[in-house]
Amino acid sequence: MTRLNWFKAAFAAFILTIAPLSSLAAEAVENTSEQVIQLDINVADAVTIAAALNGVGLVKAREIIAYREMFGKFRSIDELIDVQGIGSGTIEKNRHLILIVID
Repeated sequence: MTRLNWFKAAFAAFILTIAPLSSLAAEAVENTSEQVIQLDINVADAVTIAAALNGVGLVKAREIIAYREMFGKFRSIDELIDVQGIGSGTIEKNRHLILIVID
């Protein structure tokens, strides 16, 4: 094996070893750049709530607004269980997205 062929083989082995690592590094950077924005359900409108929360469409978002208008501002995230159509699963999926601000 000539020196040039040995160098080509070594370089190819190096690239094959490093290539999977570089793709993992790119994925790690991509995953950590994701931003989580919290939504204050005491001031947000139905369209914003529906867009921000997982498993909450416009109908459920309108129910959240109706509950808020009828009973006043939410005092805790767990109070959402009293809103028609919102279950504990929906609350848990969205707990990290919901912000409660009480004036």
